[in-house]
Amino acid sequence: MSTLNIEYINPDGLIKNPAFTNVVTVSGAAKTIYIGEQNSNNAKGEVVGKGNLKEQTVQVLENIKTALAAAGAQPADVIKWTLNVVQGQNLQEGFAAFQDAWGQPGKPPVITMAFVSALANPDYLIGMEAIAVVADE
Repeated sequence: MSTLNIEYINPDGLIKNPAFTNVVTVSGAAKTIYIGEQNSNNAKGEVVGKGNLKEQTVQVLENIKTALAAAGAQPADVIKWTLNVVQGQNLQEGFAAFQDAWGQPGKPPVITMAFVSALANPDYLIGMEAIAVVADE
């Protein structure tokens, strides 16, 4: 059985920021978990936090934690985030909610963030995807 090796790389010549890593490599026996875009719906399908990016971010992260657990992973296993935020939102509120709910990972994942004109439901202010990697059992 091979060992799982996850390497976080911030090469010279690229910006170094404590909030994200520029490159993550995974080698060895691993299971990769892809979580499709999560929005601020609760288990009943209701939109949580209409008009409030902070509340929506908290719900989105709870949904991602639920998805990770269902796949046998935990928050620390996330190696890639993709965030889509509706234009005009205050990113500081969203990032504050993200740090409150998720904490400061010792090895921050790769992050892609984009402003978008709209998401699938007009009440959504944020959508997030995640990729996680765990040792293959």
